[in-house]
Amino acid sequence: MTEKQVKVVFTPSGRRGSFPMHTPLLDAARSLGVDIDSVCGGRGLCGRCQITCAEGTFPKHQIQSAITHLSPLSETEKSYSQRKKPLANGRRLSCHTLLLDDCVIDVPPESQVHRQVVRKAAEHRDIELDAATRLYFVEVPEPDMEVPKGDLQHLLEALEAEWGLTGLLCDTALLRSLQPALKKSGRSLTVAVYKNTSIIALWPGVHLSLYGVAVDVGSTTVAAHLCDLSSGEVLASASMMNPQIRFGEDLMSRVSYVMMHPEGAAEMTGIIRDALNDLFTQVAKQVKGSVEDILEITLVANPIMHHLLLGIDPVELGGAPFALTTDAAIEVPARELDLHINHGGRLYVLPCIAGHVGADTAGVILSEEPQNQDQMTLLVDVGTNAEIVLGDKNRLLACSSPTGPAFEGAQISSGQRAAAGAVERVRIDPQTLEPRFRVIGSELWSDEVDFAAQTSKFGVTGICGSGIIEVVAEMFLAGIITVDGVIDGALVERSSRIIADGRTFSYVLYQPDATAVIGVERTTPITITQNDVRQIQLAKAALYAGVKLLMDKVGVERIDRIRLAGAFGSHINVKHAMVLGLIPDCALDQVSSAGNAAGTGARIALLNNKSRNTIELLVTNIEKIETAMEPKFQQYFVDAMAFPNKTDPFPNLFSVVEKPVDKVATEVPGSRKRRRK
Repeated sequence: MTEKQVKVVFTPSGRRGSFPMHTPLLDAARSLGVDIDSVCGGRGLCGRCQITCAEGTFPKHQIQSAITHLSPLSETEKSYSQRKKPLANGRRLSCHTLLLDDCVIDVPPESQVHRQVVRKAAEHRDIELDAATRLYFVEVPEPDMEVPKGDLQHLLEALEAEWGLTGLLCDTALLRSLQPALKKSGRSLTVAVYKNTSIIALWPGVHLSLYGVAVDVGSTTVAAHLCDLSSGEVLASASMMNPQIRFGEDLMSRVSYVMMHPEGAAEMTGIIRDALNDLFTQVAKQVKGSVEDILEITLVANPIMHHLLLGIDPVELGGAPFALTTDAAIEVPARELDLHINHGGRLYVLPCIAGHVGADTAGVILSEEPQNQDQMTLLVDVGTNAEIVLGDKNRLLACSSPTGPAFEGAQISSGQRAAAGAVERVRIDPQTLEPRFRVIGSELWSDEVDFAAQTSKFGVTGICGSGIIEVVAEMFLAGIITVDGVIDGALVERSSRIIADGRTFSYVLYQPDATAVIGVERTTPITITQNDVRQIQLAKAALYAGVKLLMDKVGVERIDRIRLAGAFGSHINVKHAMVLGLIPDCALDQVSSAGNAAGTGARIALLNNKSRNTIELLVTNIEKIETAMEPKFQQYFVDAMAFPNKTDPFPNLFSVVEKPVDKVATEVPGSRKRRRK
């Protein structure tokens, strides 16, 4: 009798398969190429292979998942909890957990061998230091029976006398600690004053540690930078994948999840707040400090992440008119959002601009200052939803375009996130059609002598966003792809790299040899399929159409300067991006990376209090364009499906790049071959 087959989906990779009941989860993961760490070989000793089973109904996967669909806690797992440390709530060791029924399994970042390389380091930027929170040391007079005053009143008088601070309020929670601190220190205190209006923290004696954290909450990555509010120096940084990713790769998937699971909004709110608290602990530990020394948080996020963090249901952002609950800046005690810093610490969230143009774009504007430029400047923050700003000192416009997760490696057949072993650079010889590539973790190209030795620890595992951009652009420049994005099947007679793939053709970028190490690198080829090319076309066409709409509104036919923001924008090759038609024609030396400009904007708001007023005023004057409501969007989208574009000529690009010969691939009736025209 055939044993019952059960379905399992692993997140965040999205890999799925069916297996006989009682298959160990680690075995299932390995057979699918899922990235799960294990040092002890599945003996339950190392604890590296921990996973979590998701609970609930997942219509997208056609799965009802529950922890009861896994075997009960094994004796090995119980022993591990006693011998090492207790497994966290819901965690299981995949090596000793058996499949009993259909389930969705989340592999946390710490259980992955190829952990994501999160490229959101703080960018260098000259910032005028003017922090909202400052420290003041005072000596408080002894109580005097002849002058009956409370110790708080004595403190306020001392602050006025020594520092000229008047009319201060005091967080009532501090009253419990005021007299013990005075007694411990011999009547001297250090107080933290917020915006010269409120005492938010105090310490006995001299206290010099004053920290703030600038946070960028992206749909894929969350990054935090600990800054010294006294010097402006970035002291520590930490980042992680957004744990909400298990509810959907892109923003609208998460909104859809909330629509189908009303309790999902609260769950997503809880896990992103927990993630932030983990990051705060990490950065404090890096400086051997305490989260109690963190007095401020400034934060940027796209509108859906913004609403979920604040505990606001994002469903209204899922459809026209894409109404924000609020677009104003938010300033509240951090404890109101269960953020674990100093009890009196404050949170400042930059303002949003429109329904799909968020506080992250406000951060980019604060960092890049397009309103002060003479040149017509285009800012593009490329993510699962591209946010676009165009303008100069006279006028600014903004919109968003639904690019989806293809640029981050999702929806690509061999795609993966940026991690060691992921292909990130590609070149293709136009004569031989042979590729050479580089992977994250190695500075060598694949045709160099020591490449295999240098990559032996992690292998060649897939292709990330910057890699998929380059390989598709190189395929076009080499003539493998037509202007319309069709992989030319006539080339099968010329190169073994072109292979039939059903009714279409694919390009083999990497063919592993017999020495490939199972569990470390791919044992199957990395191919670029026709569907992969289509996914890139759809994403880049959406972005380009949004830019064209803004150019129409401003009344310009060319752009002087382009800045690409975000982790993805930091690592794509600008020439290849323009070859694809991802961005409009512009002098290549005027196209550059802005780095993590959204995070830099959050840091500016943290260190310079006046900048908050600047951005709050500026966003009210930005013209917002809703692409979904613009009649020309569809035509611009169709034109932008071509490489680089069906109607726009790209003279700057083709003055430095040889234009491929135009050709169209067509299917011969009754034949599997393609011919050129």
